Amino acid sequence: MKILVLVKVVPDTWSERKIDLASGWVERGTADDVIDEIGERALEVALTYRDVHKDTEVVLVSMGPASIIKPLRKGLAMGATSAVHLVDDGLAGADLLATAAALAAVIRREGFDLVLTGNESTDGRGGLIPAMLAEHLGVPELTFLNSIEIAEDRVRGERRTESGTALISASTPVIASITERLPDARFPNFKGLMTAKKKPLVAVSLAELGLRADRPAASVVVSAKERPARTHGVKISDSGNAGNDIAEFLASNRLI
Repeated sequence: MKILVLVKVVPDTWSERKIDLASGWVERGTADDVIDEIGERALEVALTYRDVHKDTEVVLVSMGPASIIKPLRKGLAMGATSAVHLVDDGLAGADLLATAAALAAVIRREGFDLVLTGNESTDGRGGLIPAMLAEHLGVPELTFLNSIEIAEDRVRGERRTESGTALISASTPVIASITERLPDARFPNFKGLMTAKKKPLVAVSLAELGLRADRPAASVVVSAKERPARTHGVKISDSGNAGNDIAEFLASNRLI
């Protein structure tokens, strides 16, 4: 089986992150670049399957600037077989439509039985890429899976809904996205760190995929503003009228 794992390199959530108010983009220089945690969990799902099925090929696929190579090497150290890095100046500020089209072209070129990805990234929070990829590639999608079972020709999973739990499945090839309910990722060991340096990490441009770099974005950032500082709350002392004061406060804020 060939499993492609889509990972996004994002500013570390444990670092201080800042927005360039002029462009509306995250300032990458203010925080360390790391593979998004949900992407690492998707990689863990693939590696867990490969632990049992030794002939499985696990390929990382990521889109981003040249600076994301180091985090991708970590993914290789964790156990991925190889990595494909989609890097092109024409993708700077790409919206969801452009991102999905570019990633679909990479996936189509690589070939796959299963594409694994997180349900949404911690920076963009779009949550639409898995479904958009399935549409581009003409394959089934199993999204927002809280559990996943991979067989040779079929993938099954469990998705929570408003009314309960849905058990869903599809034959391969298939796109599947997972939630944070899947296990944490493993840490690279010393052997993995050493072998990662020799594993293939191939850079691909839009031109190599037959895509135009000047495709206009369907959505643009109109403005970006800093979040207002949090104001102090209202302190209510129990001097005999606390109940009335609380009720008045809730009513004035339309909470009751």
